[in-house]
Amino acid sequence: MAVVFVARSAALTKWASDVGQGKHIFKLGVSEDEAAVKSAVTAGWGGETDWKLIESKEIDGLDEETALARLGRREKVIDPTYYPRLKGATGVFRIALTNVQNSLLVAKAMTADEPLTEVKVKPKDIADYMIRNSIA
Repeated sequence: MAVVFVARSAALTKWASDVGQGKHIFKLGVSEDEAAVKSAVTAGWGGETDWKLIESKEIDGLDEETALARLGRREKVIDPTYYPRLKGATGVFRIALTNVQNSLLVAKAMTADEPLTEVKVKPKDIADYMIRNSIA
């Protein structure tokens, strides 16, 4: 069973905001099992070792190429060949916060119990959004 995961690095986020990519930079990946995910996150990507696992989910029959292509339809992937700092790290995405907010508002509107109020997006919400769009 494959594990889809989302990770974030504070140092890479700072670098990305300095080069004009914004501060909502996340890494989406797919691994064979939870132990491989943890070892990959501790090894890091893009020359940074401060990556933190935000969320992971077990999905049956999903490979990394398919997951990246599905999320790439909605969000902008940062090209690792254009930015040498990423050193071939695939699956690094620049997330548009408005897309996540709209997704949360629609989900809130579908439940009749909660009133529609402004949504404050947290990193876990972004990770849920990324995983949901990579498997659908």
